[in-house]
Amino acid sequence: MSYENFILERKGQIALVTLNRPEKGNSWTQETYLEMEQLQTELHKDDGIRAIIFTGAGNKFFCAGADLMLLSELNSHWISLELAHFQAINTRWDRHLKPIIMAINGITVGSGLELALSGDIRIASSEATFSINEVRLGLSPDMGGTQRLTRVVGPSQAKRLILTAETIDAQEAARIGLVDRVVPAEDLIPEALKMAERITQMPPLAVRLAKKAINLAVDTPLEAGLMFEEIASTFCIGTNDKKEAVQSILDKRPAEFYGR
Repeated sequence: MSYENFILERKGQIALVTLNRPEKGNSWTQETYLEMEQLQTELHKDDGIRAIIFTGAGNKFFCAGADLMLLSELNSHWISLELAHFQAINTRWDRHLKPIIMAINGITVGSGLELALSGDIRIASSEATFSINEVRLGLSPDMGGTQRLTRVVGPSQAKRLILTAETIDAQEAARIGLVDRVVPAEDLIPEALKMAERITQMPPLAVRLAKKAINLAVDTPLEAGLMFEEIASTFCIGTNDKKEAVQSILDKRPAEFYGR
């Protein structure tokens, strides 16, 4: 399927998704998000894809957040009817079956940062910058920023970034844990592909359940998370992939996994 606002490339078992509105700073409109929802569904159903990389087109912006024309048109009635749906589209990345690597290639602003936070792993170009600036526009972050940013960097750093609308560079973002790695701009996609390739070489059912368990660690009491670990392990121990993983080590050969 082709998309108006995105480029979808398949590189073996990796999907490279590029938000393709560089002339608008890769900002998003309602149509962009609804199209992204369709793309998520396509990748969800594609058993040939085991990891996803998300980036922005060009070398200046990852995502400038909501298109200013969209912001100027929104009202409280629209927010009360539609915002939860758009929040849920971000959450679909967070809860997607496949691991999501956000390859942050440039300026990342407002709900663009909230989009980046919905990924599982964040790799940033050394030239990337980050700000969550809704307060400066008379708004409170509403696409998951107050929740995900706080979970990622802690309440004090989240308050610092949200209440001051400060812009930080990639090195500071790494220092506070907002991104996991910083690499030179020219190495961003190659490094993201290398990480994604490593993930695709793992048993896919184990990857899927491990991602779910880690998400639960953020949202549930310890006992609930441990119970899920027990259930996941009970399932994984009987899979063909687990048997293949062990046997391939004993045989000293590459493993072949089929998600069964």
